[in-house]
Amino acid sequence: MRVTADRLDARVTLKGDMELVLGVEKNCAETVRRAMESLVNRRLAVEIVQWRAKRSKDANAYFWALCGKIADAVGSTKDDVYLQLLESYGVYTTIIVAPEAVERVKAEWRTVRQLGKVTVNGVTGVQLQCYFGSSTYDTKEMSRLIDGTVQEAKELGIETLTPLELER
Repeated sequence: MRVTADRLDARVTLKGDMELVLGVEKNCAETVRRAMESLVNRRLAVEIVQWRAKRSKDANAYFWALCGKIADAVGSTKDDVYLQLLESYGVYTTIIVAPEAVERVKAEWRTVRQLGKVTVNGVTGVQLQCYFGSSTYDTKEMSRLIDGTVQEAKELGIETLTPLELER
């Protein structure tokens, strides 16, 4: 069950246990009621994270259209342009892996930049910057990627107006 909560509270019971209380939005109430029937007295895995708006399908379509235009302009493929844009404007994490694991890690990520060897506590590893694919981005992250893509397109003299803007 996944719901959106608009209130969070915690209280301590007389036994000293902490209880979390979530105020769910009205449109989630029935879903919660049904789920509670099957979850009573069961051990649960719960994750509470800040809610973020998901990116729109229009934003995704616009981004990929720009990738195609850039690819045409520079004589590349849409996928290669996408990977280059991820490296320039995307979201990444930096990890250190054993040298023998580098190729396997590279195969698991959309794109990886190898930063070089490092030694931590006497153990040598390879530092990698691993970029998440844009399908995992929230609105803010996708906005940064699109803004960078628009800038790249403008530098190439490519029209960057959205279909809606062009229609107006």
